[in-house]
Amino acid sequence: MTIKPLDLSRLKVFPLSERKHLTRADDILIDPDKTPKPATAENAAHIERCAAEIRNAQQRGAAIMLIYGAHLLRNGAAQILSRMMERGWLTHLATNGAGTIHDWEYSWFGASTESVEMNVAAGTFGTWNETATNIHRAIMAGALDGLGYGRALGRLIHEDGVTLPTVEQLTDLITREPAHPLTSARADLLRAMREQNWPAGRTKVEHRWKHASILGEAYRHGVPLTVHPGIGYDIISNHPVFSGSAIGRAAEWDFKLFGGSVSQLEGGVVLSVGSAIMGPQVFEKSVSCVNNLRLQAGGKVLKDFGIYVVDLQDGGGWDWTQGEPPKTNAAYYLRFCKSYSRMGGQMHYLQCDNAAFIHNLYAALAARQ
Repeated sequence: MTIKPLDLSRLKVFPLSERKHLTRADDILIDPDKTPKPATAENAAHIERCAAEIRNAQQRGAAIMLIYGAHLLRNGAAQILSRMMERGWLTHLATNGAGTIHDWEYSWFGASTESVEMNVAAGTFGTWNETATNIHRAIMAGALDGLGYGRALGRLIHEDGVTLPTVEQLTDLITREPAHPLTSARADLLRAMREQNWPAGRTKVEHRWKHASILGEAYRHGVPLTVHPGIGYDIISNHPVFSGSAIGRAAEWDFKLFGGSVSQLEGGVVLSVGSAIMGPQVFEKSVSCVNNLRLQAGGKVLKDFGIYVVDLQDGGGWDWTQGEPPKTNAAYYLRFCKSYSRMGGQMHYLQCDNAAFIHNLYAALAARQ
């Protein structure tokens, strides 16, 4: 059987205004100053301990990392996280591709989320012109300045646009410097500009809901936010502009930047909130890289940091500080918990709504000021 790959250049794409949106930024955003929903007694104890560890990490200058899934953004936590970044209670954020797509759509259009079942059947799921176009344009423009996925898209949102070189400038640079580290990035942008008719110079993209963007706020506060996508995982694949090389390059640079923060985790804290796959998988590889480099330099492996994993799955009441549970306990089957528990830090699991956790944690930290 001969199988031909899909020709994505033939995809019909649609303006975002034609999509039926299931969530709106103005409806979901949580006011950080409002009283959070009360946590259970067990979770409240974990949150108080976590707040104390974050305060200690801040005083030591250790990393305080938040790894989050898209639902934390969709549940309205952006303004809470902005406050936490501003006050030094988060020094690094990391998310997946979906976390950036909803983030950009909220910040530009004020709405996001679609019916997967209905739109896949109609052949329109993910085929939204502005989303794929602007995320790719941000990534490709950012690459010329050495920016990975997170900081490039955060810059687009914060600065309301991007500036592109001319086709002639890119062609000249590629011709004169074929072995330059940015040659492939320049070639990706050159191709996109030609095929998508992107103009050179400044392209203004006004983001009227910046306050709903975690990416934009991270860029504004100077806090690194890295993105760890999968090729073909996200709706920006459903567009003729789709470039696995541009996304992969940006993700590669972000993985290295993520590792830089992991290397500063001694005495620090990791929060993994609603990220059962990307978070533990990226974290364990990064810890291995850090330990590899430390051992080569005659140092010791990474240890002595706190890990707080938040999800809605049944934790089986297991205390992970006592080691891994037996197979008779439901917690044994939480693969992400096992991954984090093996990384050298002391792990705690909270079965909790993700936005409620962040809101309660912020309140606990604010009360300690």
